[in-house]
Formats: sequence, C-alpha cells, structure tokens
Amino acid sequence: MIKTTDFKSIADRYKVIFFDSFGVIKNYWGLVPGMRDTFDYLEANQKEYYIVTNDASRSPQQLAASFVKLGLEMITADKIISSGMLAKEYLDLKVDGGSVAFLGTDDSAHYIENAGLHTIPVRDITDENINQVNGLVFMDDEGFNWFSDLNKAVNLLRKRNIPAIVANTDFAYPLNMNDVAIAVGALANMIEHVVGKRFIRFGKPDSQMFMFAYDLVREKMEISKKDILMVGDTLHTDILGGNKFGLDTVLVFSGNVKPEDAETAISSTGIVPTYICDTAVIKID
Repeated sequence: MIKTTDFKSIADRYKVIFFDSFGVIKNYWGLVPGMRDTFDYLEANQKEYYIVTNDASRSPQQLAASFVKLGLEMITADKIISSGMLAKEYLDLKVDGGSVAFLGTDDSAHYIENAGLHTIPVRDITDENINQVNGLVFMDDEGFNWFSDLNKAVNLLRKRNIPAIVANTDFAYPLNMNDVAIAVGALANMIEHVVGKRFIRFGKPDSQMFMFAYDLVREKMEISKKDILMVGDTLHTDILGGNKFGLDTVLVFSGNVKPEDAETAISSTGIVPTYICDTAVIKID
C-alpha cells in the first residue's frame, strides 16, 4: 500500500491551489466529508484557490451555485476555470458569424452565446440552415438523442468544412463506486474517427487549460509555476496535465483512483504525482 501524506502539510507550501471538482471536492455521495474545513482554512490563511474543471455543461455561475448548495459559498464564479471558457475564447477568435451547433444541454450553450454567436442544438439542423453552421462544439453527454443527433453531427461534418471543438475531453465519469458513464470526450473521439478529421480539444490534460488558468492568476498576483499546486483524482487528466505544465501535483483517493490500485496505476501509466494524499481535507483543530 502506498504511503500517503497529510494534505495540510503540503498545501502550506504553496501560494495557489488548483482543485479538480468531481472526485476531489465532491463525488457521487455529495461533498467529500471535511472539505468545508479545507476552504475555511484557505480563506483564513488568504491562500488563492481555483476550481479547474473539464465540466463544460454549465456556466461558471451555475457551477458556483452548485457548490453553494453543498455549503461552499466561498466558491464564487470567479473561482471557476472551466474548459468551456477556452472554447469560448477560440470561438471569439476563429468563428466569424453564423451559427455554432452544439451537443449538450441547453445550459452548456452559455459559452457559445457569450461568444456573440447564434447557437443551434444539433437536433435543429436542417437542410435549410446547415449552410449557416460554422462550427460544432461537444459540450456535454446529456441533452440530446445519442442515436439521431450523433448521426446528424457526423453528417454535418461530412458536408461542412467547419471546426469541431471538444470542450470536455473526459472519456468517462464515475456514477458510483463501481460504475462509470460515457462522457462527451469519448463520443467526440468516436465521431472524429468516423469522419477522419482532427478535432480541437480543450481541457485537462491539455497544457492550454493550465496556461489559461495560470494567466488568469498572474493577472491578480505575481507568482511562478513553483507556487501552484494541482490537486486531482485522475492520473490521465489532472496529474498528467499538471505535470506536463510544470506544476507540483497531488493525487487524492476520494475519486477515480483507489488506494489499493494506486501503485499499479502509477507504474503502468508512468504518470507520477508529486504527492499522494487520502483526501484534500485540511483538518482544523
């Protein structure tokens, strides 16, 4: 069994902490027990923290509201850094007018609407409006019919030479201790192979996600990468992404990786976190 370190002793060494959301702060049972103490401690010690998430299903305001419901009112919208924000930035720069189609919930279209573009769910694409569609964004695995709308997305990309943007690169997410569900990143990967085109991806482990977060933090304070700690529960996204960007990383056992599987997972993937903790909980005496 791998030996773990107390999270407080690690967090005290850094000025800024990036937290993954699901599997670190909350999981399928709700709020990870004790996480309120962590954020109370960070607030009391004036440490900067941000939620760096691949969740593009809701706006930062909606994501913040979900934390408030769990009793974490200190996590406000300006503390949320979502892969959807990078998708919005790309659309602002690269898509000039027309409509952007999306696969996801109506709430997930927030990022596209903020880019000043007309949004259209894939289900509403017809022969009459298809020529006005200038981009396709994979936002979420819910909010559409997997059979008819995925087929429609394939044929949209066959007929129109437009960018396809994957705003959430996750392949799966846990439903409970034993089961997972397919995430939109896996659907995008499948369609990419079908149409034979390269898609544009945002989100962990891509370094653009960390650069975006790093730049946002540096607008507020003078820091370097050595001042930032990335906390995650998934080797292939949180830990790999943090490592590639040059951040110290913490793997926690409150999400995807279980203590009994950690040694095998680390050795088989070659993805080695800087530290390993049971959870990201800071116990306040």
